[in-house]
Amino acid sequence: MATQYRCLDNGRRALARDTLVDGKPVVNGIDALEVLDQEEPDLALRQRTLVVLFFHAIPELDRGRVRIEGGVRIAPVNVDWAVRADRLTAGQVNPPVQAYIDALGAAVGKERLLVVRTDVRGDFSAYRLVIERRTTDEPAFDPLLSAIDFSFKVECPSEFDCRPINECPPTTRGAPTIDYLARDYASFRRLMLDRLAVTMPGWQERNPADVGVAIVETLAYAADHLSYYQDAAATEAYLGAARRRTSIRRHARLLDYPMHDGANARAWVALEVAAGSDADGGVLPGPDAAPDSGHPGATLLTQIPAPRGSLALTDQELNRAVADGALVFETLHDVTLHASRNELYFHTWGDERCCLPKAATSAALLRQGRDARVADGELKPGDVLIFEEVRGPDTGQAADLDPTHRHAVRLTEVTFGVDPLNPADPTTPLEIIEIAWDAADALPFPLCLWTVADAGAAQVPVAVARGNVVLADHGRTIVGEPLVPPTPERPYRPRLAFGPLTRQGRARDAAGSLLLDAQGEPAVVNLAGPAADATRWEMRDVLPAAFLLDPNGDAWRPQPDLLASDRFARDFVAETEDDGRTALRFGDGVSGARPIGGLVAAYRIGNGRAGNIGAESLAHVVNGPAGITGARNPLPAAGGEDPESADQVRLYAPQAFRTQERAVTEADYAAMAERHAEVQRAAADRRWTGSWYTMFVTVDRRGTRAGSPARSSDRAFRAEIGNFLQRYRLAGHDLEIARPIYVSLDIALTVCVAPGYVRANVRQALNRIFSSTNLPDGTRGFFHPDNFTFGQPVYLSQIIAAAMQAPGVSWIDVDDAPPKPNRFRRWGKPSQGELAAGYIPMGWLEIARLDNDPNRPENGKIEFIMQGGL
Repeated sequence: MATQYRCLDNGRRALARDTLVDGKPVVNGIDALEVLDQEEPDLALRQRTLVVLFFHAIPELDRGRVRIEGGVRIAPVNVDWAVRADRLTAGQVNPPVQAYIDALGAAVGKERLLVVRTDVRGDFSAYRLVIERRTTDEPAFDPLLSAIDFSFKVECPSEFDCRPINECPPTTRGAPTIDYLARDYASFRRLMLDRLAVTMPGWQERNPADVGVAIVETLAYAADHLSYYQDAAATEAYLGAARRRTSIRRHARLLDYPMHDGANARAWVALEVAAGSDADGGVLPGPDAAPDSGHPGATLLTQIPAPRGSLALTDQELNRAVADGALVFETLHDVTLHASRNELYFHTWGDERCCLPKAATSAALLRQGRDARVADGELKPGDVLIFEEVRGPDTGQAADLDPTHRHAVRLTEVTFGVDPLNPADPTTPLEIIEIAWDAADALPFPLCLWTVADAGAAQVPVAVARGNVVLADHGRTIVGEPLVPPTPERPYRPRLAFGPLTRQGRARDAAGSLLLDAQGEPAVVNLAGPAADATRWEMRDVLPAAFLLDPNGDAWRPQPDLLASDRFARDFVAETEDDGRTALRFGDGVSGARPIGGLVAAYRIGNGRAGNIGAESLAHVVNGPAGITGARNPLPAAGGEDPESADQVRLYAPQAFRTQERAVTEADYAAMAERHAEVQRAAADRRWTGSWYTMFVTVDRRGTRAGSPARSSDRAFRAEIGNFLQRYRLAGHDLEIARPIYVSLDIALTVCVAPGYVRANVRQALNRIFSSTNLPDGTRGFFHPDNFTFGQPVYLSQIIAAAMQAPGVSWIDVDDAPPKPNRFRRWGKPSQGELAAGYIPMGWLEIARLDNDPNRPENGKIEFIMQGGL
């Protein structure tokens, strides 16, 4: 095997050519090789003829001693023949090639030339021609020079030099051993000192005052910060690893999951004013009609060591009270105060032991209140009253009252009238006020209205109504806080000085659309909606209670994000971290305008469940009108919600996209309709209506039936469902809300009454069991509307089982063989074998109905033929 060297000077070739012994060469070898290409007129033979030049004359060589190695795509390349140039026969090569060989032979001697013909031309890779050495050769072939590397494509156009470059590259050092786990100052310092000890072994200084050590420590300090930055960036880049609340919020937003930062609490506050005082007839202000002014609502304070009512406090005293644990609430709207509304009494029309039943939506009040008479206009629709039990109905003692029997209602109707029967003065009609409120504010409990004798034997009411009610929410207003000016080098992220930033819910109307205030911004409260809605909102509608003013007087308003903000929108995003500090993020001139500086912030602080104070917690109106003698919240504050935790977001955000927010198929429309709180079931049917498709959605409303007296608002309800489905509707499809098809039933059963039971009592019990209303014990009657829905059959076995639960029932006979009058069928339809089948089937849009109303037998009836008993 020949030793492989790469040398800058090929001295061996000169030795092989020039070394002679007794005038004869010692060794022979290959001096050069030429591939004939352009010289060959026959295209098929081009690059297949090789001319090999030796240092000295060569013996007779044949194809067996010539071998061609190498090649990539074309291999092997075989030798057809190999002949010394002076032994070529006529016709073995073409004349131009023969002429070229003759000319070359004349210059160097034909005895030194070997002509080789291959079977194919090679590819562009390197090949090697090898001469097989034999001991009989004279002179012998040199072991190193008996082979030569060449290329068949040497004459192909190329911009590179064909001469191989033999270089001896310098010695390179191996890669240094580096501890890639070094991530802090100490480990980086140690790493660099260890490396310098290898590369600069003569430098042994480790004194901190040394310049080299100082440079190392400076670099370690910078590397420590860079490492922290890299770790932080890598950590915050993924939802599962992010630690900063802002990062988690942005990741969740990309998944269409709005992470919320909590919401503040709200409370209904009942005020009392002294008759004839400045507060009587005065207005307790809410926030300024133009929120940009920064004027907050009236300040309310939880109990501190001071009398209830209006309280004069300086800013320092208020700060001290807050530092001691008092919570601040502020009114959300104006309220006109009247002494006549301090405490109002119910009118029972001369009846005794009356009760305002559960789900009531109307009542009557005496016009004469505790402190004054209610004048015209002092009680009107839109005002809020709080019904309150002030004494135990059994004992008459205030200590025995039920604190849960308090309820706020917003009046929808107020009618001033008289009761001609006045037991105190028959000659003078009794002035009364008839009031009504929305079904959404229906009384959630029965309220006793009778009077009891107090310690002085005077008759005092068990329950009263409180006027002068205002809605207040948790949070204290901070105004006039200048923000740091922006710098061109860094993104503008000013921080608010105080926290936590208040987040307020926004109001929606009955159709589910956001209400707008006078400035076109989402309204905080719906002053025309039910009182129950004042403490309910969707967390996706919550926005920070903050705004900014620039030097031009233009207001900057908060948004959940800047994705929908154009380059002119003066919007910002308030991003709160877990420590309660809030940074403001502005636009970049594309998504949201870029601020120029000079911004002044007005915002509120106070948020979360800390504001869910109990009843009777609020006690003071700070710097309110003189004459306010009392302030209290009869009901606990509600709605306060803490910021959503990072763990909860990591759990829910990846699944948010699975929540379907569009309706395409019939099943989609039915599912979307069932999201409405008042819809029990829904069914949808797509029909071609001549020019386009119309989706007919049929809904089964909870609790009542279309066409019944309780469903006088059926048209409004269907319009509400239509508006509710608009956000999910597929473009190009019309939408119609249809009524269900109610199937009235006609049932007659023979009942055997057990001995000792009165048939009338048993019949009454059966009528109660098979009623369509809620029973006194809280259960539903068998044919209550919520017990049946679309396509649900009515099984005879269930009816028999329910009837057997009635006291005094021995057995039930359902045989309809003549002359027995038993029936089990649809109303007004002949029997279709339902009794034999054991059930009455329903179509997919049909709902069974049986009201058992003698005035409307067409709505279904059930008859009991009583036998036996008394």
